[in-house]
Amino acid sequence: MSVPAVRLNHAVLFVADLERSLAFYSAAFDMQVVAREPRANAAFLRLPLSGNHHDLGLFGVGTQPPRPRGAIGLYHLAWQVDTLDDLDRARVTLAELGALTGESSHGATKSVYAADPDGNEFEVMWMLPREEWGAFENSAPIERLDLAGDLDRWSGVRTAHELDRGAPTGG
Repeated sequence: MSVPAVRLNHAVLFVADLERSLAFYSAAFDMQVVAREPRANAAFLRLPLSGNHHDLGLFGVGTQPPRPRGAIGLYHLAWQVDTLDDLDRARVTLAELGALTGESSHGATKSVYAADPDGNEFEVMWMLPREEWGAFENSAPIERLDLAGDLDRWSGVRTAHELDRGAPTGG
């Protein structure tokens, strides 16, 4: 029997300097601190459009040697945006913060990549409408992102609501 999970609810990161990380995630995502736990040097943040209690937890643990890239463990987190226009704004914001590290198209998703002050990598991604996945239904290529061209086709198209596809309804 498997666990009947519906989606990943939140992520928790260990960070060197809690206040520095709070400032970064507040500036990058406009997250708000919803709770603090001083005994654990921790804070919990919520995205502005989220209905979740918290989307990200941060635990300050002090400076430590970084985990080598490619070592066993978490590679990155992925934050979804509702429109491709939001992804374009995210790219600008992350570049202004000096955090942007790359971008790519994965067929069904368009992505920009960044790193927080501790080097924790994350992705900000937009997903094509489900009915447009086509050949990408069961593939995830890594290709050059043509954001200008994609904006010509997909500007204003909202897809975050598709996360609820197949969710049970009341009744």
